Amino acid sequence: MSQPSHSSSHDQSLQEIDSIAAGLGLSRNDYEPYGRYKAKLAHGLSQRLNDRPLAKYIGVTAINPTPLGEGKTVTAIGLAMALSQLGHSTIGTLREPSLAPVFGIKGGGAGGGKCTLEPQADINLHFTGDMHAVTSATNLLASIIDNHLKRKKTPQINPATITWKRVLDLCDRGLAHIITGLDQVPQAPLRETGFELSAASEVMAILALATDLADLRLRLGRIVVGMTYEKQPVTVETLGCAGAMAALLVDALQPNLVQSCEQTPFLVHAGPFGNIAHGNSSIVADLIAVRLADYVVTESGFGADCGAEKFFDIKCRTSGLKPDAEVLVCTARALKLQSGLFEVRPGRPLPAELLEENLDAIRAGAVNLKAHLDIIQQYGLPVVVAINAFPNDSEPELAEIQRIALEQGAVAAVITDAFARGGQGSIALAEAVVNAASQPNQFQYLYPLEMSIEDKIEMIATKIYGAASVEYEPKARRRIQQYEQLGYGNLPVCIAKTQYSLSHDPSLLGRPQGFTFPVRDMKLSAGAGFLYALCGEIRTMPGLPSEPAALRIDIDEQGNIIGLQ
Repeated sequence: MSQPSHSSSHDQSLQEIDSIAAGLGLSRNDYEPYGRYKAKLAHGLSQRLNDRPLAKYIGVTAINPTPLGEGKTVTAIGLAMALSQLGHSTIGTLREPSLAPVFGIKGGGAGGGKCTLEPQADINLHFTGDMHAVTSATNLLASIIDNHLKRKKTPQINPATITWKRVLDLCDRGLAHIITGLDQVPQAPLRETGFELSAASEVMAILALATDLADLRLRLGRIVVGMTYEKQPVTVETLGCAGAMAALLVDALQPNLVQSCEQTPFLVHAGPFGNIAHGNSSIVADLIAVRLADYVVTESGFGADCGAEKFFDIKCRTSGLKPDAEVLVCTARALKLQSGLFEVRPGRPLPAELLEENLDAIRAGAVNLKAHLDIIQQYGLPVVVAINAFPNDSEPELAEIQRIALEQGAVAAVITDAFARGGQGSIALAEAVVNAASQPNQFQYLYPLEMSIEDKIEMIATKIYGAASVEYEPKARRRIQQYEQLGYGNLPVCIAKTQYSLSHDPSLLGRPQGFTFPVRDMKLSAGAGFLYALCGEIRTMPGLPSEPAALRIDIDEQGNIIGLQ
């Protein structure tokens, strides 16, 4: 089923998707066009390419950002384009943007300046319908659960134990906590529940971690929605809903092939958040990409403490792929913010003094850069620091960041200017990445799965975040004990926490140490294959800022969508 593409300022320079696919060596049976500039790759393609050599696998992460982000996606796009300019066959693999940040604080998630994914408006909005499929599958299960309760079917679910919520791909804080079943003639039980973001849902996590259709179907069936009165888990397979959910997700499991504004191929697929979920694009896209190119550039959500840790300990553990190098993105303004000398609030413009030259603030905030370098180095990987330059950055500031990064063990520290110059602005970064990826590495996971749940959480909290100890609220401790008794103790842990600090508290900037890391609740994502720890004041259904990005999005007289960047 093909769909129209919205016009873009880059349309004149784009290739038809058939040309992009042919450049990757794909036959017409390997993909299905969705209009002129998008396509979905065929099921089973990774298995058919298994005899090809593996690409160099490059991760891109960042330090703790300002609320406006630090150009990590722009850097990843620029790196892929620069590698292509150097003559290396390259594919980028990125997450699909959620409408929550598109219309919320950050705006569009398809790059910016001269580093965009195209067709940009399509990717930022409805794209190929994957997000809607995730939303529909999640909400179908919610309605099946209510119907099961209403009709008193077996196994009987204890309503107080139901953890499954409905989802929406928009920030709507008013739906976070609701009561359902308020009809005069009740069609569903009266109970408290709520909405979460589609990108934070277990179905989205499953879409990102499934390796093929059979694995998708198996994972959906393993979802635990609640407990019986005898304290036994009730799975989706038991409810008989896994097949219908899989049917809704058949097309969504196919990776989406698009291109950058310089015609570099990208697979944009799945979109779990990095601060709530595991924050990485799909495994199935990576399994295809590493057989089609010399280099694959993939990006993790937010900083090394969020997306990169989950990339290593959850995604790579599941896929079996091992990264060859990691790129750590930083900016002068984010390092100055981490000094604690400036007040920044989400939804508000950055203060003018943050954008002025201040070497003392750079040095004070550089402890955050050092911490993120330490995190990646624990995994045995070479790190290249990409300093994403903004027009108001001073040369002394950039030079000081380079000096600090190299002293801390980065194999290279490169100034990039991809936003203004496209791939050409990342040539030095690409050369440094090629060199880093050619070096032997000792990649390893942070913890073995055989560790207890509490030991895994404490390993992440102390070794990654810098905490002195972990404190569990009674509800979290009860659930940990229950999950271990039910045989789920050997799963990896996905921690939901703020992206603005290494800790759970967004006000603890720089490199906080000696703090107590609070775990207020635990959830089981048996289908995704991880345990989910809620820490600090993280919300799975956030609200809008005072000036949402939605207020600057419009259409022109020709129907082109504007204001998404």
